[in-house]
Amino acid sequence: MNPRPDILFKKCPLSRFWNDKQDPAVSKVADSDCAGQKSVLSNHQLAVPLPMVKIGIVILAAGKSSRMRGQDKLTQRIDGVEQIRRITGAACAICPDVFITLPDAAHPRASYLLDLEAKIVSVPEAHLGMGRSIAAGGCQLMSEDLDGAMIIPADMPEITQRDLATVQRAFAKAPTSIIQACTLHGQPGHPVVFPKSTFKALQGLSGDQGAQKIIRANINLRQLVKLPHANATTDLDTPEEWRDWLAEAN
Repeated sequence: MNPRPDILFKKCPLSRFWNDKQDPAVSKVADSDCAGQKSVLSNHQLAVPLPMVKIGIVILAAGKSSRMRGQDKLTQRIDGVEQIRRITGAACAICPDVFITLPDAAHPRASYLLDLEAKIVSVPEAHLGMGRSIAAGGCQLMSEDLDGAMIIPADMPEITQRDLATVQRAFAKAPTSIIQACTLHGQPGHPVVFPKSTFKALQGLSGDQGAQKIIRANINLRQLVKLPHANATTDLDTPEEWRDWLAEAN
C-alpha cells in the first residue's frame, strides 16, 4: 500500500474513479526527485493535435492476491463494479488493442471480462513474478504493429479512463520515450508506456521487479506525466486497506 496516507485517501465520490472529466491543469515537476529527468508534461501541453501513434495496453492481473486471506483484490467492488472489470473497461474505451494477463483463460476472473474487447493472455508461471506477466504480454505485442506498450497493474483503484488517456496522449507526442505517470508530488508510478525499441527487453523480464530495470537502463528516455491525487501510486493489497480506502472514498 502507498506509504503516504496524507495523499492516498481523498474525500471524494467514488464516481471520480469512473468519470472522464477534465482533470485540473498541472504544472511541470520541480521536485528534487525528478531532477535530471525530462520535463513533466501538463494537460495544457497535451491539448494539441497529435500524430497517429498506435499503442497496446497490457493489464497485469495474473497475481494471486496472497495478502487478501482468501479474497480476491481484483474483484473488490467500486460503485458496484469489480476492479478488474472497471480498469479493463477503461482501457478498452481508449485503445482497441488490450491484453490482460491471467493465470489461465478459465480463471474465475475471466468471467468479469466476457463482454469486453480484451484478449486474455495465459501466464501459468505467474508465480515467478510480475516480470513473467509483462514478458507474456510483450510476446503478444511483438505480433502487432504497435509503437508502444502501456503497462498497468490491475490492482490500482484510483486510475481512471482520463488518466490512461492523459498518458496515452503524452506518448503520442514523444513516441520514442518512456512515459511514466507520477503523483502531483512527482512520485513515479503507473501506468508506464514503453516504446517499440524496448519490446524485446520486455519479453525477457522475470521476477518481482517488473520493468523497473528497463526504466533504469533507459532513464534518459523517461518523461514523467502528473496524474491527480495519488492515482499513479495507490494500490491495495489487504482486506483492511480496501476497507479503509472505500470508507475514505465514500
